[in-house]
Order: sequence, then C-alpha cells, then structure tokens
Amino acid sequence: MQTADDHWLSEEEFDAAVQDALTRLPRRLQRHIDNVVVFVADEYEPEPWEAPDTELLGLYEGIPLTERGNEPWAMPDQITIFRNPLERMCSTREELVEQITVTVVHEVAHFFGIDDDELHRLGWG
Repeated sequence: MQTADDHWLSEEEFDAAVQDALTRLPRRLQRHIDNVVVFVADEYEPEPWEAPDTELLGLYEGIPLTERGNEPWAMPDQITIFRNPLERMCSTREELVEQITVTVVHEVAHFFGIDDDELHRLGWG
C-alpha cells in the first residue's frame, strides 16, 4: 500500500535527479554552461517586496549569455531548485522526477537568455 510520502525522494535521490537532468541536456548546450553553480534548497524565501506566498520551483540568478560581455572576474551564475514546492505539486515519484527535469531545463534556458514567455510557448513553462 502506498502512502502520501511514497513519491518523496531522499535528499541524495533529489540531488541525483537534478544532476541527471543536467547531464541529459544536449552536449552542444552543456559545453556552453560555464561558471554556473546549481543548488537545491527547501523553499524560496520571497524578497520583502514580493507577495509572501510566492512559490517558485526554481530560480536563475545571473547574467544570461545573451547579455554578457567578457568580464573575466564575473561571479558564478546560480541556479536553485526548490525541493518542497516540487514535492507539493507532484503526486507520484515519477511525476516528481519529471518535474525536476522540467524545472532544471527551464532555469538553464534562462541562463541561455530565453525568457518565460518563450519557454511557455515552447512548452517548458
């Protein structure tokens, strides 16, 4: 008998699902991903000016490739994947793993300069 917690992944499994999503990106894109760190966090903490119930699945912070110069001193861009919101929105383990992949692809797309409107048009929103 399945319980409501059966779809959850351990921290290690969740991290592995994020890593797997990154390694499944096409190689022609992977070779352009440089100076980017990827984190997993439990929850997004909204900024003071945001609605307190803002719930994000992932967040890209940085300068998209389409807007970069050639500053050798640039801090790494950061992608954060939020574990708890992903778990709350999914009802099965398979759905959770698939949504992790969708979220990773979505955030990596922001790194490449693709905005939310274009991602929604492409079915990755």
